[in-house]
Amino acid sequence: MGDAKFMQKDDTSLETTRARFNSVLKRHGELAERLSRDSDRTVFERLQREFEAACYSRTREICLDGEEWNDGLLATIRERVHMEVESRAVQLPGDPRSSPRSPLAEKITYKVGTKMLCCLGGARIGIRYEALFGGYVREYYHCVLESKSFLQKMTVLEHTVPFFLPIQKAENDLLSSNAIKFIDHVGELLQAYVDRREQVRLIQELYGNQLRELYHSLPYDMVEFMLDDCDCKITVGLRYENLLSILPTRASVFAWPVKKSSSAEIMRKGNGISENPDVPMRLIYAEDALRTMSLPEAYAEIVLNLPEELSELKVQRKL
Repeated sequence: MGDAKFMQKDDTSLETTRARFNSVLKRHGELAERLSRDSDRTVFERLQREFEAACYSRTREICLDGEEWNDGLLATIRERVHMEVESRAVQLPGDPRSSPRSPLAEKITYKVGTKMLCCLGGARIGIRYEALFGGYVREYYHCVLESKSFLQKMTVLEHTVPFFLPIQKAENDLLSSNAIKFIDHVGELLQAYVDRREQVRLIQELYGNQLRELYHSLPYDMVEFMLDDCDCKITVGLRYENLLSILPTRASVFAWPVKKSSSAEIMRKGNGISENPDVPMRLIYAEDALRTMSLPEAYAEIVLNLPEELSELKVQRKL
């Protein structure tokens, strides 16, 4: 009887430790996200005002599609930036270049899919990204490129991309050799991040009362949660090995049987004479759904088919 009490106490202590650890992880994630958001807020608000001013003062918007978005266009934007800087430096009162009809006085913004490009003051090229989910803009992000001269490579002057996304690596790998690819790559990183984040937010909104111990990394490339069934606990683990992916590259789903053992059974286990200990059952259908559907769709598919799948697995174990 003493051994049984000891094992029950040990199990309770383990559950308490696990709950505290999960709480620490959750608080750490929330704090890191808040610190990142607060530190970037001033930069975001300033750049957002600057981009809004550029949109308000524009005289023309050019929408580009497919092959129109190319190195030649970016070279044109760079050339325009430097011509504007030079014109301001030498501009005199009554100079015809200040006339609204002058090509240099024309304010143009370029729209490429969910990206807007414009010339900002001080030899800067601004890119504003729209991150969508469900057909609506969820976030705006900015990246400002500096071009000190037309012959020098561009550099990232400032941005509002979350610190945990590898924009510096993209700058080192791509910007000097292929600026178009760099600009597109950053947009893809941001879109994938927001998509993963919004998928998690949506299942919390729709099924929050069923979820337990939900944890995610800052870029949402690792997501874990648990849901309770009547006679088992379902643990779900997702890994996104590519930050450009909106579907997990790896998914693991296990059903852990919940069984309240009697004191006598606990003592038999402690004495090493337990019979066929319960082990988790892998839910392959759920893993397949998670790898091929969005998280909210996959969750609904898992829950809908869970009773039937568990019954089949239990029958197979008995055979």
